[in-house]
Amino acid sequence: MITLHPEYLLKKGKKEFVILPYEEFSSLKDLLEDMDDLLDLRKAKKREMHKPVVLLKDLKQKLAD
Repeated sequence: MITLHPEYLLKKGKKEFVILPYEEFSSLKDLLEDMDDLLDLRKAKKREMHKPVVLLKDLKQKLAD
């Protein structure tokens, strides 16, 4: 897990903005992009779940013939 060290900017006494060190921001951004990719992969797998499958060994045999 990423350890964050946020600094808060207040507006009328309420937290309005957050400032993060660039390294932490970059790590957080990378993590969110990876999670987005994982969600896309899960959606694609669910869409393809009932489609026919070709095993690698069968494909190699077919290509060899």
